[in-house]
Amino acid sequence: MGTISQDHAKLDSDTIADAIRSLIEADPSIKVKSIITEVQGRFNYTTLPVWLKVMTVKMPRSRVQIKMLPVYRESEEVQGVRVLHRVFWSFYSCIVAFRHCKPLVHVDGTHLYGKYKGALLVAVAQDENQNIVLITFARVEGETADAWEFFLTNLRRYVVTIDGVGIISNRHTSIDAAIARSNGAWSPPRAWHMYCIRHIGSNLLRRFKAPYLHKLVEYNKNYQRLKERGEAYTQWCDEIGVERWVLAFDGGHRWGHMTTNLVECINSVLKGARNLPVTALVRSTFYRLNELFTRKSTEAHERLRNGFTCNEMFEVRKMQDGTIYTVNLAQRHCDCGHFQVERLPCRHMLACCANQRLNWQVYVHDVYKMSEIRKVYRGEFVPMGDPSTWDRYEGAKVIAN
Repeated sequence: MGTISQDHAKLDSDTIADAIRSLIEADPSIKVKSIITEVQGRFNYTTLPVWLKVMTVKMPRSRVQIKMLPVYRESEEVQGVRVLHRVFWSFYSCIVAFRHCKPLVHVDGTHLYGKYKGALLVAVAQDENQNIVLITFARVEGETADAWEFFLTNLRRYVVTIDGVGIISNRHTSIDAAIARSNGAWSPPRAWHMYCIRHIGSNLLRRFKAPYLHKLVEYNKNYQRLKERGEAYTQWCDEIGVERWVLAFDGGHRWGHMTTNLVECINSVLKGARNLPVTALVRSTFYRLNELFTRKSTEAHERLRNGFTCNEMFEVRKMQDGTIYTVNLAQRHCDCGHFQVERLPCRHMLACCANQRLNWQVYVHDVYKMSEIRKVYRGEFVPMGDPSTWDRYEGAKVIAN
């Protein structure tokens, strides 16, 4: 009790119970750490701009963008106070990590169900070990076109700075509108915007109210069957553009990823955090990513391996039906398509290596190598220190909308 009284004179058990009751009701499985973060975020004297300023001092080259709105009282603007509208943040360790991941980002939004609602927009990538790497976040008022434009603009400016990148999302009109406003930043040849196949199926179901058609969206096997049931179905699919949702026509920019399942996994990663106030939410992403990077860095060091190169061409005959596949090891190409799509050895390429006693690891793309995975998690999250050591904040007081 002595320690609590030093933090806040009136922070007794009744006050805490009132503060966390809604959290427990919304998510009975919420972790104690999340509750502690909520209480600290609600009752201590740390505001969001203060915490973000300290974070960028401790972790230089981390990126933060805050959009605020003026506060009015009886049509007169209140000086020194602003309403928090949107905030974008990306830790420098995550920015560096993306440079060593697949050149592909998954974006999606998830609703916040705390006191102030809104939405959390997230972009994730994937390392060579099929692990999800959260690279950037934004807390916005909702999934509007303006909010997505704010998020995608900062994502492109500060994190996804390379060209030739792929971006996968659901077929949300707000995302499409934001992409259209990007002045080509998210359009070919700088980037390729593609859709989640699962959402395409859901859209088809909603459009035609025909449940039996839902599974016929898989282009290669069922397009003709879909066409036989009516030209309207295939016309609807064609209007989207086959390069946006069909793996065979995407130019390899999907890396074999057909859905946005990666980014939707953040619901479990951030479980217990989506009902926190914004400052506590941002802090939660910091500490959880700190834990993740530390653990993955240790794992990567334990699995580091090396390989060598060789250039040859082969024909591989399938025993069951006699089908012949041409494998070009120099160009990383196989007639089956898997080699060039996923940049991982296919069964035919492995047969070549076994026959010629070649090291198949040579033909794994660099993004999958442990030397790269080490680079993903080599960034460090620096301790924030005691608030008494922070520089004094002299900006506007930020309040919830």
